[in-house]
Amino acid sequence: MALGTRPGHPRPSPQLRELKETVRTLLALDDDTAVMIRRLTCTEPGCPPVETVVAVLPMDSTARRWTLHQPTDQITKADLRAALLNTQPR
Repeated sequence: MALGTRPGHPRPSPQLRELKETVRTLLALDDDTAVMIRRLTCTEPGCPPVETVVAVLPMDSTARRWTLHQPTDQITKADLRAALLNTQPR
């Protein structure tokens, strides 16, 4: 087992790492700010079947969150740019 890994916890995919780096670049985040990207399944009526939540968790200010109504593996840099720079976080 590699140093710093835990059994049962797979490493993030290269595509997911790239999305996180894109979020960091677009928002000019420092290394102390956590970026989380999660794919969620919704079973409520009228809800898209799969959505992706992007959360930015700075050490010294308020967390921000955006929801993209598409699966993580379909999100492009342009999608992130549009969501993060053109909409208000929740």
